[in-house]
Amino acid sequence: MAFVDEVTIHAEAGKGGDGVVRWLHAYGKEKGGPAGGDGGKGGDVIIEAVRDLAALAQYRFEKRFRAEPGAAGENDMRTGKDGADAVLKVPVGTLARIMGTGVEHELLREGEQVIIFSGGRGGKGNARFKSSTHQNPFEQTNGAPGEGGDIRFSLKLIADAGLVGLPSAGKSSLLNALTRAKSKVGAYPFTTLEPHLGDFYGHILADIPGLIEGASVGRGLGTKFLKHIERTGLLLHLVSAEREDPVEAYREVRNELEAFGHELAQKSEVLVLTKTDLVSPEEQETRLKALKAGTGREVLSVSVEDPEALKRFSDALSTLLKAGAKT
Repeated sequence: MAFVDEVTIHAEAGKGGDGVVRWLHAYGKEKGGPAGGDGGKGGDVIIEAVRDLAALAQYRFEKRFRAEPGAAGENDMRTGKDGADAVLKVPVGTLARIMGTGVEHELLREGEQVIIFSGGRGGKGNARFKSSTHQNPFEQTNGAPGEGGDIRFSLKLIADAGLVGLPSAGKSSLLNALTRAKSKVGAYPFTTLEPHLGDFYGHILADIPGLIEGASVGRGLGTKFLKHIERTGLLLHLVSAEREDPVEAYREVRNELEAFGHELAQKSEVLVLTKTDLVSPEEQETRLKALKAGTGREVLSVSVEDPEALKRFSDALSTLLKAGAKT
């Protein structure tokens, strides 16, 4: 299914059911008192956030949606059945804009629902119009129309975890290994020009483009990259084992996060030493100790070329994400 991040559809809530004129059946009489019930409420149009990045693709060709109308009232003052809602599923992070009014709704949590158009209220049956001076009313009212209009869905990606680090820290390779995301891999100053995403057991991982010194003030494409991180829950801060001074590499990226602001530096962070297959076991241990001492954090290690190391890291990451990654 093609990835779609913007689409416009038309939706209408259901019309309310009509009230009816009915009469009680009394023994020996042609008719008894008024007994017409009210109409049911029309169904609402609801948008619901789901953990499916491809959810907007279903609206590429089907563009019109309508909730069910309410049923007409019934005998014995019974209210008609309410119409079923039309539930439109969109990815977490979707901004829904009602084109006619400019009102916007942003869905940021899985399962979050917003009534975007309300169904019409049901009409009144003739039983509603009975009074001491009006014993046999024939009046009833029709149900009200439901709201409706065009809706523009725009997906603003939200990742559960974002991979950050200097260029060539191994972000794309790790994302590919964990999710088969097919992110491009290369040794360039800006390897990744836009974030690439992958599904990791129901959690979205994002390969955030490599940061360089001065990114927070606009050098290169830095500010654009940093803005992507704003919508990421957990930072996986990757440092290559090839770096002789891993703490310096860590600090360089942290300085850019802190300089940019927007609470980026306060996000939960997991430190990861990558490319451990490119150094000796002794050098790996030295790098790990240096990072732990220089940052005061626990450090995970991984090599995409080592299946056992990759499995250990995958298991640790899965546990962190399930637990909410309070690091």
